Amino acid sequence: MNQSRNSLAHGDKGEATAAKQRRLQKEQDFRDVQSFESSATVKERHKVPLPSQHLCKPGLEAEMQAKPKFEAPHYKGSGKLQGFSALITGGDSGIGRAVAVLFAREGADVAIVYLNEHVDAEETKKYVEAEGRRCTLISGDVKDTAFCRDAVKKVVDDWGRLDVLVNNAAFQEHAESLADLSEERLDETMKTNVYGYFHMAKAALPHLRQGASIINTGSVTGLKGSKELLDYSVTKGAIHAFTKALASQLIDKGIRVNAVAPGPVWTPLNPADKRPEDIAEFGHKTDFGRPAQPEELSPAYVFLAAPCCSSYITGMVLPITGSAGDGA
Repeated sequence: MNQSRNSLAHGDKGEATAAKQRRLQKEQDFRDVQSFESSATVKERHKVPLPSQHLCKPGLEAEMQAKPKFEAPHYKGSGKLQGFSALITGGDSGIGRAVAVLFAREGADVAIVYLNEHVDAEETKKYVEAEGRRCTLISGDVKDTAFCRDAVKKVVDDWGRLDVLVNNAAFQEHAESLADLSEERLDETMKTNVYGYFHMAKAALPHLRQGASIINTGSVTGLKGSKELLDYSVTKGAIHAFTKALASQLIDKGIRVNAVAPGPVWTPLNPADKRPEDIAEFGHKTDFGRPAQPEELSPAYVFLAAPCCSSYITGMVLPITGSAGDGA
């Protein structure tokens, strides 16, 4: 009798617990719906419509239907780089252009190294000079060691110093599989993205003094990989390692070396790589649901270039990926 009553009592408790768990589940299901709707609303609010456009390489910002934002109108300069001389590879457009404008706003003269995008380079020069600083344009290929030496020499001859080198030039082309990567394409990616950084750093080093810095543009692909950008991911991983190793070499000279690792950023690099139908979805997998604009990256380069901000920071890879938890 007592055993039967106990069984009934336990059964009642079991039913009560199950009912409680169903209620808790229902409450969470309701929250999940609200959270999903809220998240979708936030992503929709921040979404930037991107045209289905494909550019011929190397890609001109002047030809982009949706222009990248680079002016950073809310950023106020305060002389963080006053009197500095900076050289930026790939400085004609995209991230490089945005960095050039903010460096000038902070008081630096800026040399723009670019391949052959003369229209973009002239536009960047106009914006740098509008900030009241000097700008020189140097066209050539960073794969060429002699060109890198000549570019650095021109800056030092013209301005008497070099304080900041920003390695930013890059080649990117997607491939569905390893079998699609020819030796020629691998060479182009490696020699532009890795050799170019080595050549420029080596050319600049004799002219960099204590307090100077080198900033390399890495990538989230160097942190996580990208199945359609196998060779590009390899180069960006190499850039991150190069940054850390060179930082260790140069710390005794008082020269800092750091990298920025962007996620998807709206620049000519992307419509000059992706298929037109893929561009509309570019960046939608980030937590923000969109790619970054170059002006959202450029303050990080100022931070890493300015001794007043980052004199105790070297060998770091700073991820700016648009997603929580992406890190070096």
